[in-house]
Amino acid sequence: MPSKAQQARRAARELTVQALYQWQMTGKSITQLEAEFRSQTADEDLAPHENWVQVMQIADLALFHELLHGVVQHCGELDAQLAPLLDRSLQELDRIELAILRLGTYELAHRLEVPYISVINEGIELAKGFGATDGHKYVNSLLDRLAHQLRSVEVSARRR
Repeated sequence: MPSKAQQARRAARELTVQALYQWQMTGKSITQLEAEFRSQTADEDLAPHENWVQVMQIADLALFHELLHGVVQHCGELDAQLAPLLDRSLQELDRIELAILRLGTYELAHRLEVPYISVINEGIELAKGFGATDGHKYVNSLLDRLAHQLRSVEVSARRR
């Protein structure tokens, strides 16, 4: 059973993926989306699931803020790191999978305190929960390849 801190981080990542999805689909500002999420009035048609209030109550909202703003601030850099690994263009990716991949890329590149294997596992779980049927396999493959590039020392140490 995950600890309360792990549950809070997972919930923050779930919110981040949903907010990034809405940002991609609506073009709303991140500040506006974050305010909507925090007030629990996000557009029901675009993301919130049945346990929305529960997720909001347990989420690490400081982490949600950091992830959301960090991904958007570094979006061009993240896309440049992802693009060479893709089998299609960024525009052809499923929007949920793109949000998950951007989040995972951000964490691999900018949150070095989070073990790479945790970033990959979180990406897989998010894709299972929000993505297409086999989307988690694609997310796993891409984040694993990205981890080898961005965290080669950590990956090599783990494999020894």
